[in-house]
Amino acid sequence: MNEANFNSTTLARIDIGHSACPHDCPSTCALEVELLGGNRIGRIHGAKSNSYTAGVVCAKVARYADRLHHPDRLMKPLVRAGAKGEGGWKEASWEAALDLVAEKFVAAEERYDSETVWPYFYAGTMGLVQRDGIERLRHAKKYSGFFGSICTNLAWTGWMMGAGKLAGPDPREMGRSDCVVIWGTNAVVTQVNVMTHAVRARKERGAKIVVVDIYENATMKQADIGLVVKPGTDAALACAVMHVLFRDGMADWAYLEKYTDDPKGLEAHLKSRTPEWASAITGLPAAEIEAFARLVGTTKKTYFRLGYGFSRQRNGSVAMHAASCIAAVTGAWQYEGGGAFHSNSGILKLNTDLLEGTRLRDPKIRYLDHSRIGPVLVGRPDALHGGPPVTAMLIQNTNPANVAPEQRLVKQGFLRDDLFTCVHEQFMTDTAKLADVVLPATMFLEHDDIYKGGGNQHITLGPKLVEPPKGPRTNHFVIEELAKRLGVSHLPGFGMTEREHIDVMLGKKGLGTFDTFREEKWSDQQPPFEEAHYLNGFGHADKKFHFKPNWTGQAAPNRPPRSMGVFGPYERLPEFPDHVDLIEVADEAHPFRLATSPARNFLNSSFTETPVSKAKEGRPQLLIHPEDALALGLEEGGRVEIGNTRGEVVLHAKLFDGIRRGVVIAEGIWPNSAHERGEGINVLTGSDAPAPYGGAPVHDNHVWVRAA
Repeated sequence: MNEANFNSTTLARIDIGHSACPHDCPSTCALEVELLGGNRIGRIHGAKSNSYTAGVVCAKVARYADRLHHPDRLMKPLVRAGAKGEGGWKEASWEAALDLVAEKFVAAEERYDSETVWPYFYAGTMGLVQRDGIERLRHAKKYSGFFGSICTNLAWTGWMMGAGKLAGPDPREMGRSDCVVIWGTNAVVTQVNVMTHAVRARKERGAKIVVVDIYENATMKQADIGLVVKPGTDAALACAVMHVLFRDGMADWAYLEKYTDDPKGLEAHLKSRTPEWASAITGLPAAEIEAFARLVGTTKKTYFRLGYGFSRQRNGSVAMHAASCIAAVTGAWQYEGGGAFHSNSGILKLNTDLLEGTRLRDPKIRYLDHSRIGPVLVGRPDALHGGPPVTAMLIQNTNPANVAPEQRLVKQGFLRDDLFTCVHEQFMTDTAKLADVVLPATMFLEHDDIYKGGGNQHITLGPKLVEPPKGPRTNHFVIEELAKRLGVSHLPGFGMTEREHIDVMLGKKGLGTFDTFREEKWSDQQPPFEEAHYLNGFGHADKKFHFKPNWTGQAAPNRPPRSMGVFGPYERLPEFPDHVDLIEVADEAHPFRLATSPARNFLNSSFTETPVSKAKEGRPQLLIHPEDALALGLEEGGRVEIGNTRGEVVLHAKLFDGIRRGVVIAEGIWPNSAHERGEGINVLTGSDAPAPYGGAPVHDNHVWVRAA
């Protein structure tokens, strides 16, 4: 139900609608939306009554009206006129556009087989109905499978090696901690609610906030202690911290012997992993490592909030596992406000079998790695797994020509004359510009959906609050209409509305129906303390936390089908936590390490079209240490070219001393057109699949740097 709200600025009554943020962020904020009438919205606020969102929302979502009412939104179906990528379009009716898509899919299938069609999507919306319904069409038609690896794989895998389950202490417990360690996430930029609870602990309990990251970012500036490590060296820091804990008698042996697999083996392994050893690897002074170890070793209620930065390095699984081990050595899991947390995705189970058509799945159909779309589209045999070339695609909720690794390969693939691509989008993205058909899409306030938190414990409803403009249609509509044209609309799961799918999911969870849940707005699914803190045992068969990971045998939430095997140099993964140089190490030809970190006012490639976000970010820049800039003859604001064997990009130098020498940072995924040569930062990132189960190591690049 909408609630009346009095806005003192406009001196008018404004209705408030309730929803959830749909974007690729662990916070999944519960929202209060100002409804102005006439299908227009005002400001968006965090829901005060939601105990995790706690009334806070990031600035870019607060001004969502800039996106919803943007004059450049796509409004009509478009069909390419002229050569690919030249920008020639003609308008079409929805019926004609969908007929063409179906015709091209059928023709592609007749030439090869069904696996030549590759439905491709990701997290442009985190709503289950609008994001995952494409899987139902895939399974029904036996199109190529989609292995979604780009964001979570390395971090999730590393977490699972230790804890065995993707869950942890209630994230609201950060507010009751005595020390909050924010590691591998720029929370101010990417999940603002982490800071809400951490700052509360500091104000109410005098808690220390420690931030571990690769540069002095917005989160570190709010910390009591900031530890700036070189990219890809987090495991070395974790090992040295645990060395000190064992050396100085701060390890909780009673906890270790009851809850962990081989604490004596770990202690012996770490004897040579001294702070001095780690200092040479991380760039941190040994004294800072010692002080950090003493802090967490003497503060039982230490909460380690481990982020998705671990997913961006080739050795990220090793680093995540090592960082999570610290809480086991100290026994912090035993205490309220203590332990380690990465994601609650493992507790928020909704049955999506009907939505995704999982009973229609053919296990013989190949899966393709979505992080490797470049190699897939240029026909590399290892990426195609022995199947036919991809000659037809439907793309929803993602912009691979901008965000995927090895951008030149991606673009080369999209420009193939024998590839037909339909993109369903809200704006004319870099990917849409390379398509054959572009369909206009609704935004989250214009359709019904349901959301699961990752960084919190809520299932939240996102009901339709305003009518969309005349042209855009929902993802669900497109899937249903294609199913009719492709002859599978009679199969289970098709022919249902969004609300009917939500009713099924809620009903199987015992949460009522869409209508009853709309009154409640969300449901708190946090498990009891003993379960969340693993006091009844961890998620492995032996109920122990594993210091000795089973790298290629342990089940993981996003493990690829066994037909895809394991990836990368998995034989180099360590027996115990350790630093391994699986990263793209700097060398004589490429003396710098580049990370492509998130920008505060963008979210991947979303919000790059809104005027305030663009104005606040300015232009594509390269953060570089002043001493490195001096050695290269670079000045503030000067043009700088960076490159490697994959390509080169021109940016503008920003001198910044909150970074280690030899490291450079490019914040934000700007549209390709925002760069001088029309190529974005992902020209430089690699599309190789890291060990053990793949991912996208977009912060793990060696480059040369020179004045342009």
